[in-house]
Amino acid sequence: MDYSENANVLHPMDMTLLAGRLLLAWIFLHEGMALAFNFDGAVTAMAKLGIFEPLVVAVIGLQLAAGLSVALGLLTRLGALSLALFCLSTALLFHADFANHNEILHFEKDLAIAGGMFVLVTVGAGALSVDRFLERRIMASGDKPRRPLRRAIERGIL
Repeated sequence: MDYSENANVLHPMDMTLLAGRLLLAWIFLHEGMALAFNFDGAVTAMAKLGIFEPLVVAVIGLQLAAGLSVALGLLTRLGALSLALFCLSTALLFHADFANHNEILHFEKDLAIAGGMFVLVTVGAGALSVDRFLERRIMASGDKPRRPLRRAIERGIL
């Protein structure tokens, strides 16, 4: 969304994008911290599902890093895409027992969260984000405006 003619005006959409990002990110930040603070219990529980410690560490890292990415609006599209794919995977791998009503609810919630993440992938983080702050800094420096992720890749940061 380009508001360059009114760069200092806050639009209602920016507030709703911020609220949506924070609400979507909360479940991943909360769950990632819960798993990290009860790591031994998480490893034991996940081992019963056939998931071993290195993957538990990766899941915790993904939930915390991508959750923070979405919450802050920093590399939002990458964080949101990662979490969307994570939700689709968990829905299909762990909640596809359609004979169990509780599992159907978890399946549907994972799909709904993935849908919200795909919306963020499409529209970005909005004006109230680190992504937008970086874009404004780049434009103010006289450099070509680019997406922060593309710029980070070009500079070898990612």
